[in-house]
Amino acid sequence: MSEEIKGFKIPTAWRIKRYYFFILLTIMALVLPWIEVNGSHFFLLSFDKLKLHLGFVQFDMQELYLLPFLLMMLFLGIFGMTVMGGRVFCGWICPQTIFRVIYRDVIETKLLKLRKRIKNKQLEPDMSIAQNKIKRAVAILLWVVLSFVASANLIWFFVPPEDFFAYMSDPFEHMILLGTLVSSALFLIYDIVFLQEDYCIYVCPYSRIQSVLYDENTVMALYNTNRGGHIYNSDKEKVFTKQKDLQAVEAHAECTACESCVTVCPTHIDIRKGLQLECINCLECVDACTVVMGKLGKPSLVTWSSEYEIIDKKGKTKYFRPKIIAYIVLLIGIAVAMIIMGSKKENMLLNINKENRLYSVHKESDGRVVVENAYEFLLQNTQNKTLNFYFEVILPQGLKGTLEIEKPKDSFDVTPDVKKKKIVVLRTYDKLADDSRHDTIIPITIRAYAVGHEGEIEVLRESTFTYPREDILREAK
Repeated sequence: MSEEIKGFKIPTAWRIKRYYFFILLTIMALVLPWIEVNGSHFFLLSFDKLKLHLGFVQFDMQELYLLPFLLMMLFLGIFGMTVMGGRVFCGWICPQTIFRVIYRDVIETKLLKLRKRIKNKQLEPDMSIAQNKIKRAVAILLWVVLSFVASANLIWFFVPPEDFFAYMSDPFEHMILLGTLVSSALFLIYDIVFLQEDYCIYVCPYSRIQSVLYDENTVMALYNTNRGGHIYNSDKEKVFTKQKDLQAVEAHAECTACESCVTVCPTHIDIRKGLQLECINCLECVDACTVVMGKLGKPSLVTWSSEYEIIDKKGKTKYFRPKIIAYIVLLIGIAVAMIIMGSKKENMLLNINKENRLYSVHKESDGRVVVENAYEFLLQNTQNKTLNFYFEVILPQGLKGTLEIEKPKDSFDVTPDVKKKKIVVLRTYDKLADDSRHDTIIPITIRAYAVGHEGEIEVLRESTFTYPREDILREAK
């Protein structure tokens, strides 16, 4: 809730807003894997069953043409977000940041009182005190438990919960899954407890590319040197530590040199130095300065704004500039393309391969000559229930004659997610071609369908029927 000090209204802290957003993201991450619609998940990339679930629709691995679209949307979304709002992804969405807040602010500070205040992130607990050692051990133990929960949650987007717990009931029969769970949990323990924000500073590649994406209208946490004064010189060397010294040079300088913005920073930087790779746009420095300056009846010297507006004073920040519009257009275009391609999803999969022998010709007991072509059909039922399948042969328009399905005679059942191989033999008694020198390749269309679901679950595949030349037909007679 906002409060008012000396007539100046202090808005709700960004930190509190981040906490609410973190809770929302955490609930979504934990709940989404459990939600199923007709046996499909919102997002699941199953290497076990070779399936992609997207928007509660299942796609076979042969339909993974959608995955590059998702990756493009992810990267373009993050890049566009950076151009507009700096490292807002790091401060508001990144799991590393959320986990550090849970461990440092919730477990160490609020729950165990190992740290005195959330606002002081520079002062590490005194580990020479026995009581603090016990608290630290308890904090690590709690995080070990949460690390395994977080690791399992991540795995649920690749192995659904219903399979995960079934596999974990006999973990030594699923060593890859067990190893993934344990190794990712160990990484989280090391990362959050020991590596801490050094991951953001030294490991994460995102911080290295952000400066390339920034422009003068990029919104970020900024110290207003026009109001606060210059604490650092052009070489980024600190030249003032007291307000009176600063005001002796810049009489208008409002910075009190309290360094509240420094002590609250999780990545241990001084925002007054200017743009730094370590800044994750958590905006805690904005909150700290807002409170301090609010007590003086003045607005914060550190704001979430752009250099264009705050430093250069060229006017209001231009949010929808050409670069941002280009990102939006690209994202919309990719999303539309993905939706269009996803809407063409086939409800069954069918591959047709012709056997090496071109054809078989023989005379039957009634004196008729029959020509046969054999094929290998590889069919997969992508539905969630067993269905009955059969085929139909479609000849080109204008071609007189018929093709019969000699084998299989009857329709057959196919269970979900199982590739079924069928030898299919097509035959004809009719004269489909009249060529005395060459075999004739006749294009045909195979229509495969689920019996009782014609028009809904069916596919069309192009193939060929080879009809022999005239002398081979004469020999058979």
